[in-house]
Amino acid sequence: MPNLLKFTKKELIILLGLIILYLVLRLPNLTYQPIFADEAIYIRWAQVIRAEPTLRFLPLSDGKTPLFMWVMIPLFKIFKDPLFAGRLLSVISGLFTLSAAFLISGYFFNKRTAFFSVFFLAITPFIVFFDRMALVDSMLATFSLWSLYIGLLVVKFKRIDLSMLLGYLLGGSMLVKTPGVYNVLALPVTIFAFDWAKNGRDKRLLQVLGLFTLAVTIAFAIYNILRLGPGFTNLTSRNQDYIFPLSKIIETPLDPFIPHSRDLADWSSKLLGFPLIILLIYSLVIVATKRNRYALALIGWSVIPLMIEMNLYRTFTARYVLSSIAPLLILAGYGIDNLLSTFSKNKWLILLVLVVLIAWPAYFNFNLLTNLDKTPLPSNERRGYLEDWTAGYGLKEIASFLQAEAKKSGLVVVGTEGSFGTLPDGLQIYLDKSRDVIVIGGKATISAQLRESAEKNPTFFVANKSRFQVNAKGASDYGLELLKEYPKLYTKTSNNPQDAILLFKVLDKIPNNQLKK
Repeated sequence: MPNLLKFTKKELIILLGLIILYLVLRLPNLTYQPIFADEAIYIRWAQVIRAEPTLRFLPLSDGKTPLFMWVMIPLFKIFKDPLFAGRLLSVISGLFTLSAAFLISGYFFNKRTAFFSVFFLAITPFIVFFDRMALVDSMLATFSLWSLYIGLLVVKFKRIDLSMLLGYLLGGSMLVKTPGVYNVLALPVTIFAFDWAKNGRDKRLLQVLGLFTLAVTIAFAIYNILRLGPGFTNLTSRNQDYIFPLSKIIETPLDPFIPHSRDLADWSSKLLGFPLIILLIYSLVIVATKRNRYALALIGWSVIPLMIEMNLYRTFTARYVLSSIAPLLILAGYGIDNLLSTFSKNKWLILLVLVVLIAWPAYFNFNLLTNLDKTPLPSNERRGYLEDWTAGYGLKEIASFLQAEAKKSGLVVVGTEGSFGTLPDGLQIYLDKSRDVIVIGGKATISAQLRESAEKNPTFFVANKSRFQVNAKGASDYGLELLKEYPKLYTKTSNNPQDAILLFKVLDKIPNNQLKK
């Protein structure tokens, strides 16, 4: 690794500054954003697995792979807040992504490209936003980028130990999330980095193909560890809920590709910003002009998973393409390095370019850390993470209230209008060790079980306002008392009323005129 880990004092200061910048944009106010439904599920699974090791394959029950939850468990021993622990895991994953980007761009391009690649990864809203959430996608991006790095080294050095390491990384990516298999599908494009000089070309190419075969064999052997747990077949059956069959692509080849292209354009304008998009276009031109084979491999590892998702996915959200963004940011580092070399004598132009590239991320990230309502998220992402039933507000405060009530009364029962997701999982993660608080998931109604409980113990009910249409004035008619309301962000893109999380107390008596309802 020629001189890549040898730094001058100035370079070391720059690198440390970039790492600090990365952490400054991720650690402050890490639990400021409301918990998202999938975050609640993953954290709750990790807690259950920690409490009962025989359930280590619990995520298979919903067609999910468990590595993210397994790695999260040790953090619960260090940090009291489970949401902070879960999100910190994504922050740590992002640091490993940063290191892979530095190694790829520094080894296969140059050190200045490496610094710029790390800089873009540190500040780009697309990366910052999801590095601050307890979702599997940041860890998948880490495994993907490290797989790319080791794959390039296999092509260059043709060593069996590197091939085995590549297999572990490819297998690990599939244990994080089933779309990790796209890394296996993207592996052949790493051949772009192959030296096609005639001297021993055929033999060297066969060596690379053999080492790739070994890596893929190891990867699927690791993936088959999941057969040790019940529910392995759910991985396939649940995938059908998210992916169109190939027959759909044959019948309508541009659907869902065109609608998903519009989604991608919307996300890119907000989460990348037009200056970075222009830089990426410039970078592609430079790659085409100079025919840099390592840059071609980067493009392939980005585009292949992206094309699969855009052609097959029933639902398409920004976090699904996170693994495709990281290689593009290395490409942006390559492009800005070429741009600065071309205009090295015009310092004012260079300064202007850097200011333009920084302006949008600075505005976005400042609001993300301090004012969610002003954060310019794409409308669909804003609804899912900040406005709809999938966003959980006030759950930690509600849990604290219930624990306080349990200390006074001995036993407390709380029902929720949901049975999976934000409710009840988002509430249960804070009540994991509270043996005096019983959580009962259910539907958007007050069950007979809760009515019976209210006659014996203090009983409460937590619901999303949009799913439980009972206001403060009408609560008494249903034998309820509204104790607290936690408003969500206002929906700007529709006429739907503002949603909220509601906390009710279930009264031990219900009005006679409601008994038949």
